Amino acid sequence: MGLGLLLVAAIASACGGSSSSSSSASSTTSGAPNGQLLAQLGDGLSGDPVDGVACNTGEQIAYHVHAHLAVYVNGQPRAIPYGIGIKQPVPEQTSAGPFVVQGDCFYWIHVHDLSGVIHIESPTQRTYTLGQFFDVWGQPLSSTQVGPASGPVTAFVNGAPYQGDPRSIPLTAHQVIQLDVGTAVPPQPYQFPRGL
Repeated sequence: MGLGLLLVAAIASACGGSSSSSSSASSTTSGAPNGQLLAQLGDGLSGDPVDGVACNTGEQIAYHVHAHLAVYVNGQPRAIPYGIGIKQPVPEQTSAGPFVVQGDCFYWIHVHDLSGVIHIESPTQRTYTLGQFFDVWGQPLSSTQVGPASGPVTAFVNGAPYQGDPRSIPLTAHQVIQLDVGTAVPPQPYQFPRGL
C-alpha cells in the first residue's frame, strides 16, 4: 500500500474517533521525516478552549482542510510531534511511523503524525492562524522564537517570504509554511498526499 493510501486509510479511521483511554503518547523521532523533534509533546491539555479553539470528542468535518508546517533550526530540520491538539493521544504504529487514531478530545487544529500536516477540522468555516496552533500546542511563537528555539525567524508561505508576525500566518487549504530559526534555508516544497 502506498504512503498516500496508508495516510488516507489512517485518517479515515481516525475521523470521529474518541476514547476514554488514559494512555498518553510519548513523542519520539522514530520514523520522523524531519529528524529531531522541535519540542516534546506536553501532556497538559485540559480540553478547555484555547484562543477560541474548542476540543470536541469527535472530529469536526463541516470545514476540513490541511496545511503543512516545516521548521528548521540553524539549517537543520526539526519534526513537529504527533498528537498536538489531541488530549490523551492514542497512536498506532504504521509503516510511515506513529499515527494518532484516538483521543479524549480533538481541538479543531491538531496533528496526527510526524509529517507536519496540520488538520483544521472545524464546525464552521473560519480562518485559524499559526499562532492559535502554537497556543494549542503550548509553545511560544514570535519573530525571535519558535518553540524552544530562539533567534531571528524567517517565515515562508507557499515559497514566498512572509513579512508579518508569524503568529498571524493563516492556516488555509494546502498552505505550505516554513519557519527558519537562525540560518535561513531556501523554501522547501511539500506535496500533500492524495486525499488530503
